[in-house]
Parts: sequence; C-alpha cells; structure tokens
Amino acid sequence: MSIMLREIREQPRVIEKTLKSERKGFEKLRRQFEKKRPSMVVLAARGTSDNAAQFGRYLIEITTGIPVSLAAPSVTTLYQAPMRLEGALVAAVSQSGESTDTNVVLEAAKKAGAFTVGITNEAGSTLARLADFPVLIRGGREKSVAATKTYTGQLLGFYLLAWALGANIKMEDLERLPEWGECALSLEDEIAARAERYRFMEKAVVVGRGLNYSNAFEWALKMMETCYVVAERFSQADILHGPIAMVGQSFPAFLIAPPGVTWPVMQQLSGRLASLKADTLLLTDESNKTAPKSAIRIPAKLAHRGALPEDVYTPIPYIIPAQMFAAKLAEVRGLDPDQPRGLHKVTLTL
Repeated sequence: MSIMLREIREQPRVIEKTLKSERKGFEKLRRQFEKKRPSMVVLAARGTSDNAAQFGRYLIEITTGIPVSLAAPSVTTLYQAPMRLEGALVAAVSQSGESTDTNVVLEAAKKAGAFTVGITNEAGSTLARLADFPVLIRGGREKSVAATKTYTGQLLGFYLLAWALGANIKMEDLERLPEWGECALSLEDEIAARAERYRFMEKAVVVGRGLNYSNAFEWALKMMETCYVVAERFSQADILHGPIAMVGQSFPAFLIAPPGVTWPVMQQLSGRLASLKADTLLLTDESNKTAPKSAIRIPAKLAHRGALPEDVYTPIPYIIPAQMFAAKLAEVRGLDPDQPRGLHKVTLTL
C-alpha cells in the first residue's frame, strides 16, 4: 500500500484532532474580530495550498460578505511593489511553512499593517513564527509528496477562520466532518474498480463549481502529480466558454456535483457531455436524488439545511474519493504516487 493511501485514510482523525486543538484559539480570535472585523482578506499560497485558498475565498465571501483576494506573490517577490494593507487580514497557507514566496508575502503584509494568519502543518516552521495567528494542522508528518491530509486540514482551517470572522457556521456541524470523511473512505473498493477503467487515460477534464471549484483543481492536480495525466480543470461556467470544444467521444470528464445551488448547472453540463458521448464520471452523495445511477455516491446525506448553502460542508468529504482515485489509478498504471518524478515535498520559489 502506498504512503499516499495510508495518509488519505488518516484524514478523519486529523480533522478531529485539529478541530479540538485549534478551537480555543479561534474562539479568542472571534472575540477579537467582533470588536473590529478586517476590511478585506488576502490569501497567499502555492500548489495544493493555493487550491485550499481558492476554497477559502468562496467560503469567506459567501458566509461573511468580506471581500477576498488571492495574492499574486510575484507582485511582492519580483516586482517589489508595496501594497496598502492597513485593516486587512492576510493569510498564508503552506503545508511545510517554508514556501519562500508566501512567507515573503506574509512578512511584507505584516510590515504594511495587516493582521497575519499562517495555516501550516509544521509548528516550528518559518510561517508559524511569522504569523500573528498561526493555525496548526495536526496531521503529523506528511511523507507522501502528494498532499492529502494537509489539504483537508487546510480546508478545516478556513472553516474556522470564516467562523471567527462571523460566519454562521456551527461547531456541531464541523464536528461531523470526521464521520463524513469515514463515509467517503468506505468507497475505496468502488474507487479501485472505477480506476481500472481509466488505466490508459492520457488526458481529462475535471469540473466543479462554487465551493467545490477548488476540489476540481485539486483532483486534477493529484492526477497530474501521481498519474501523469494531462488534467485540465474548469468551473462549469468556464468550460462552456470555449474549452468544451476539445471534448468528444470517450473523452474522460470528472464532475464534482453535490446537491444544492450548483447542481442544476452541473446537471445541465452532464447532459451536454452525454450528447458529446464523453466518458463522464460524476461524484455526488446520497442527498442527490436526481443524479444518474452511474455516479459515485458518498454514502451519507451531506445536504445542509439552514441559512448556509446546501453544499457548504461537502468539500472535505468530496475530495477524499478524488484523492483515492488518483492513488488507485497510479497503482493500476504501475506508478509510485509517493515519489512523483521531478517533485519534492518542499518547493522553494520566488
């Protein structure tokens, strides 16, 4: 068994441990923000962490109304252009806490008057030392080059940050995420069987929308890293603005399609792909009563009822089958997902 797969299986425990360990700190941060909320939020990250930041952007804007921007590190590292960040919250996200450019962005933001947050898996890292408020993912050492448990830990960090910023997120709902993660893990045998079909796949598209847009990027990244598949990733809206022209008969298309506000447009896209005779694999859960029988269904009802969007808690359980798919596909292709060619666990860029 690959280290990647073992670390995928650890995710419910990591989520539970992180939530318990970080809760008190976020309660204090929430009280701080009740007195003065940031005027805007800027997120800095690379790679898998950048995909987590994309989720953070959607979540914070949807649940708090605070504008969120994804930083372009080159503005600081290469162009050395000063930013006006008084009253802003700037959060850097890095598994290792040693990503050079995101740390430079955070340090510059701190000097510019921003309140800084660092989300990392390494307590002794440069990022944890730099941040005014470090958020520690309690994942233990992540040995596989392909990040899995740290990605879902980062997503949890953004739920907690949104809660601290005043979002109507319920702690009792976050406490169910480990249970939902276990439900997703129960699909391992089905995922392994499905992966066999794609043994010779060379290219694919992965599509999501809204809160699961980031998961489309992450699923595609995992297939690129571990299976060497050229996987393009799009929102449901963007693929219709031209890229769908490359999709034809038997072209692999992977759709992340939870119930809720994004389902009607994802359902329309599924129908469009069917008319093109694409090889479509749709990921959903038991709450979605109108999804096709061929879909992979997480055996849990994840639809949320209340003031928040119906799909608000789907991103963590939904990425787990996608991670397993990449690990299993690498296995059937005779590849080692723990040691992708040309990659290292820590990437240093400026």
